[in-house]
Amino acid sequence: MDPFKGQGGIQMLLTAEQEAQHIVSNARNLRTQRLKQAKDEAEKEAAQYRSQMEEEYQKSLSETTGSSGSNVKRLDQETDAKIKDLKKSGSKVSTEVVDMLLKYITNIKT
Repeated sequence: MDPFKGQGGIQMLLTAEQEAQHIVSNARNLRTQRLKQAKDEAEKEAAQYRSQMEEEYQKSLSETTGSSGSNVKRLDQETDAKIKDLKKSGSKVSTEVVDMLLKYITNIKT
């Protein structure tokens, strides 16, 4: 056996082991980078989705609130109109009702 040949073989094994460590280290670094990139993209998509859902909710809320506000306004107008009509018709017949009540109160049945 040649002692130099044995040393050369060990040196080759050490060099191969170092290269393998570099390859594994690079692969781990790439995997970590890819995982971080995927996490960032997922967070970005989640933020966009959350923003979109919030926008749709606010739009729905404003439509619902707006329509109920207009309904309240419309109902107030209708109520005011009905109150005016009732007061008008009440004032027309109030004299007749008073006369009728006075007639029945002042008439004495014998």
